Amino acid sequence: MSQKMTVLLVFFLFHFYTTTSSDPDPVQDFCIPEPKHGSQGTVRFIGSACKNISNVTVDDFVFDGIRSPGNFTPMGFAGLSVNPTIFPGLNTLGMSFVRADLNVGGVNVPHLHPRATEIAFVIEGMVYSGFVDSMNRVFAKVIRKGEVMVFPKGLVHFQMNVGDSTATIFGSFNSQNPGMERIPIAIFGSGIKGELLEKAFGLNAREVEMLRRKFNP
Repeated sequence: MSQKMTVLLVFFLFHFYTTTSSDPDPVQDFCIPEPKHGSQGTVRFIGSACKNISNVTVDDFVFDGIRSPGNFTPMGFAGLSVNPTIFPGLNTLGMSFVRADLNVGGVNVPHLHPRATEIAFVIEGMVYSGFVDSMNRVFAKVIRKGEVMVFPKGLVHFQMNVGDSTATIFGSFNSQNPGMERIPIAIFGSGIKGELLEKAFGLNAREVEMLRRKFNP
């Protein structure tokens, strides 16, 4: 894929997302929230008023926090999620995004986003990527630099670097708060009764406890 076609594709994806947003439609051009500080100094935007338009600058719409990878997990995955909490320019626009990096053999474990469809654009590398539908059919293949895959809203999906160098992916969501549930943590890192997990997965109590220790966040 030529560089020109890649740029056109990215612009098309952004246009598609901003015109088919799953979040409520904005009633004004934009709303850069006035930050409110919580008791611990955290910045909160829920219920905040918009900045006076005379105080809004171009810097409110620029974000440089995904120039470099985040911290890698033991699974060889590094993710930098960007939403209005850290990039206020996204507020009310019905979208958010993520930079994901995978070391060789690194895995983005099966997970889902309950409030958003995702489009994953491979910037570098080769990634085994796919999702599972509600009939337990797997739709997966290796996608390469310049290719895109869509993960329908609420369906379990996954990625693994199958190349010989670090892979980088840019993911875009049609919600400013897509949410995330990582399946291993949701199952074994939560408070589900051990007896149920033993019966559901054919495990014994020792194996369940081992998995709980591994996936307890």
